[in-house]
Amino acid sequence: MSIGAVVINILMAGSHKTPTKVRHYESGEVIKPSAWVRYNARYYLFALLFMLFDVDAAFTIPWAVAFRKMCALGQVLTASADMLIFLAIIVAALGYAWKKGATKWV
Repeated sequence: MSIGAVVINILMAGSHKTPTKVRHYESGEVIKPSAWVRYNARYYLFALLFMLFDVDAAFTIPWAVAFRKMCALGQVLTASADMLIFLAIIVAALGYAWKKGATKWV
């Protein structure tokens, strides 16, 4: 069936190639001929900062769900201390990035 679908597509589509149809584009912009373009490292720093807070949310939500069970067992101090240590590490990472200028876009 897969081969039949490909063959039917080839037979029905035809091959009327014009310069406009075969021209490559990306997001409506004409592609530059060279692929060796320098990107600013700040794009990667912003991506890493996004991952930092994405991981923060991924670990905070399960902790919040388990917090009620830990409170029922009398481990409120342990559960709170664990989250405070985790958030302190996250805040320290953001402070370091801020100090180094990673949060400035321009």
